[in-house]
Amino acid sequence: MGSVPVRRLWSLGSVLALLAVLFGVLSYVQVAQRSDAAANVVEHSQPLSDDAAQIFRTLADADTTAATGFLQAGDETAAVRDEYNGDLQTASTLLAQAAADAGPGDPGQRESSSSAHNCRATPTWWASPGGRPGGLPARRAYLSYASAQMQTTMLAEAQTLYTVETGRLQQDYGSARALPWAAIGLALVVLAALVWAQIRLFQDTNRVFNPGLLLASAAVVLALVWLTAAQSLAGSDLGQSYARGSAPLQVLNEAQIKALQCRGAENLNLVARGSTDSYETDWDTVSKQLAGPQGYLPRAAAMTSADTGAQQAVTAAEADFSTWQQRHDTAMTANAAGNYDAAVADTIGTPGTASATTTNAAFVQLDSSLNTAISHERANVDQLAARGRGDTAGLAAGTLALAVLGGLAALWGINRRAAEYR
Repeated sequence: MGSVPVRRLWSLGSVLALLAVLFGVLSYVQVAQRSDAAANVVEHSQPLSDDAAQIFRTLADADTTAATGFLQAGDETAAVRDEYNGDLQTASTLLAQAAADAGPGDPGQRESSSSAHNCRATPTWWASPGGRPGGLPARRAYLSYASAQMQTTMLAEAQTLYTVETGRLQQDYGSARALPWAAIGLALVVLAALVWAQIRLFQDTNRVFNPGLLLASAAVVLALVWLTAAQSLAGSDLGQSYARGSAPLQVLNEAQIKALQCRGAENLNLVARGSTDSYETDWDTVSKQLAGPQGYLPRAAAMTSADTGAQQAVTAAEADFSTWQQRHDTAMTANAAGNYDAAVADTIGTPGTASATTTNAAFVQLDSSLNTAISHERANVDQLAARGRGDTAGLAAGTLALAVLGGLAALWGINRRAAEYR
């Protein structure tokens, strides 16, 4: 036994303690990174993605509302004017909030700031009774300008913002769900070193057990099990949050955007009065994207199967679109036959009369059904993401504390053996 150098024992104890502490520090860093990503999902990227979708919807609604006002023969109702102004105000508020929340390092900060400026610069005198231009030619010129501004600048920027923020949301989900493989691997290295040290001490000293090294091994095993189990559970809950909430929510947002694009194409086709067939072509293209075999509504129906309320709302939305399509065909047939007034009445109704049989009424019902489904999926995101975030509560500090305990225990165990040779 005297042949065992005390210096070698102290070196062994120092290496074991250092490895244990390194495992604790690495675990702390990796768990903290994943916790931050999970917090971003709940507090930052998911809300920003939702806001970006709502910004696009409100701007698209303003665009189609302007066309609706024009179809009212130059005498748009107060409700139409209020809706137009309200859409611009809502979009401006959300854009300013998104720009503030994004921060200088956020990839969507430039788009949100630019869109906020453009939204504030969009003239609202079209919707002001005292300031709107007189005569249909002037109104048509304004509508063309406003629609071009929306389509080429504001909606394009809003689409980019939505794409950027949705991409960031997916990155946050991926980061939050990832297992801390480096920490797990280092923990296995520490355990292997502790086992080797105990075998070596047994061979040199004939002592079967070393209380300090056994305690160190137990602390590292406990930290490793806690780390792996908690992070796996968090990954599962966050995966459910994405599959049962965020992913269908993105599809529903896209469906609502496509529905607004259909409505805009429908209204602008009547505004064009036969001068172009591009808007009807747009309707055919976008309506297939919305409700075709591979469209957003069928995809949403498949993705919301875990939530009965959301799926019922999507089923209702599919029926609403079927009704809309039938009414659209009726209006377009009248327009093709030269009966423009009938086509307008089939689309937006007659002045001063609320009709439940217009294409606009079908769109409103579809939009309401989609909003119901979206509310369900938002609740799923919040509940499951919060659960995933809570699964790792105390994990970073706990694994660090256990690792430090393991390191101290290893030093104590080796020191007891070294004391026997003094």
